[in-house]
Amino acid sequence: MPERTDIVTFQGNPLTLIGDEIKVGDKLPDCQLVGNDLSPVQLSSFKGKVCIISCVPSLDTPVCDLQTKRFNEEAGKLGDDVAVITVSMDLPFAQQRWCGNSNAENITTLSDYMTAELAQALGILIKELRLLARSVFVVDKQGVMSYVQIVSEITNEPDYEEVLKAAKEMV
Repeated sequence: MPERTDIVTFQGNPLTLIGDEIKVGDKLPDCQLVGNDLSPVQLSSFKGKVCIISCVPSLDTPVCDLQTKRFNEEAGKLGDDVAVITVSMDLPFAQQRWCGNSNAENITTLSDYMTAELAQALGILIKELRLLARSVFVVDKQGVMSYVQIVSEITNEPDYEEVLKAAKEMV
């Protein structure tokens, strides 16, 4: 599996990302993730909708909490043609607890903890931490990547406006 450096940092310290770099125009790999109820969830089950895939290191950290709450709020305004998915390496139980505590009812939380299949397919698995790099992807209704944002400093929030603009252009 390829390794890439000089893409993301954590508090200024460089990290290594594992996996191929995914680009606009690439097909979203059909990875299997784990739902809050421990059921397997294929990404292809969202085909036919524009998908915002928000990847965070851990829901139990302040910036990830902010990011996920913001996308939950925005998801309520985007309509039924858009699915907002948050992916982390958190255990499904932790994701379910976070959703309940945060009243997150407009998003789907999925875990990549078992295989890191999605993390590697998107090239965002942090080698040193085995967590996902903070990133957001917009996928069109046919499953093609239309927007990629990998946040260079993991402690920073993504550019929400750019993500939302990209998603709205696909509807």
